[in-house]
Amino acid sequence: MSTVSAADIKKHGVSVLAPLLEQDDEALITVRGKATYVVMTMDKYNELRESELTHAVRESRADYEAGRIQDRTVDEHMRRLDDEV
Repeated sequence: MSTVSAADIKKHGVSVLAPLLEQDDEALITVRGKATYVVMTMDKYNELRESELTHAVRESRADYEAGRIQDRTVDEHMRRLDDEV
């Protein structure tokens, strides 16, 4: 992963990121020598988001199949919440 300092970005602008992101999908930004931020291409971001959403759907399906999710109407759910109070 490529690295650039925040000072370089401040001095040269975000255009300093373009060559880095052509080499890799991600670039690390350091602040006072400490790795602080990651910048990525939109394609990489979309890939990560899709992966997160796929994982969330997989977890939800597993919860449903294991009976950890109850299938109710909104009214039934609201009554249940009222009963708990």
